[in-house]
Amino acid sequence: MIKHKFLSDEWLTAVIDLQAEYRERLPKPAMPMRMNQIVNGAPVEGGVAHLHVDTTVGYGKLGKGHIEGPDVTVTTEYDVALALLVQNDQAAAMQAFMSGRIKVLGDMTKLMVPPPPPNDAQKELEAKIRDITE
Repeated sequence: MIKHKFLSDEWLTAVIDLQAEYRERLPKPAMPMRMNQIVNGAPVEGGVAHLHVDTTVGYGKLGKGHIEGPDVTVTTEYDVALALLVQNDQAAAMQAFMSGRIKVLGDMTKLMVPPPPPNDAQKELEAKIRDITE
């Protein structure tokens, strides 16, 4: 399996393709949300990755760049984003938030709604994302 540096263009393209493959089998989002993400220290030109997640379409849709009118914008560092988005390390995310390494602008309540429990397809997708991540 080909591995890609986390948040590189190749990684984002591979993850977007995987999400499209699994879309119909994943649990529905707990709450509709439009979120922009800014990740500092990313392996992209300028060192800052801009991406978004939109669940208002009935599933979690990851995309490159920002969307207009987000409910919330989250800014963090590369290692924190990796722990949260790939390793699903909620404890690391909470520690980073409490120490100010995660900044939130907008409706924070959208982030506080617990996600639905992962089904087998979600677990499989998460494992594939970990497998392609360098």
